[in-house]
Amino acid sequence: QVQLVESGGGLVQAGGSLTVSCAASSGRPFSTSAVGWFRQAPGKEREFVAVISGSGGSTVHADSVKGRFTISRDNAKNTVFLQMNSLKPEDTAVYYCAARRFQMVATTPSAFGSWGQGTQVTVSS
Repeated sequence: QVQLVESGGGLVQAGGSLTVSCAASSGRPFSTSAVGWFRQAPGKEREFVAVISGSGGSTVHADSVKGRFTISRDNAKNTVFLQMNSLKPEDTAVYYCAARRFQMVATTPSAFGSWGQGTQVTVSS
């Protein structure tokens, strides 16, 4: 099991930027776990945002954030990042990171067995 803690959320104005982080700890090499970001706004279902493979060599970004958000990881620091640029009010949500025991990417919540507590990102208009 991977323990995950998100940080870096906050309030930003539309058009601004923010980077959220996911710190992980586990009994196995961090590079063996693909990590994804999901978000959930009030009254809406949890939505896939981005995912990165264990090595960092492969990434997938949701169409809604493609070109604006970038997922990355630093395995030496056991940390995954989500850089968010050109933020829009519709990006407002609780952002969760999640890890799976496989290196390859997945985009559905059910594929991930470990979840963080979430961090709130609010984009004002």
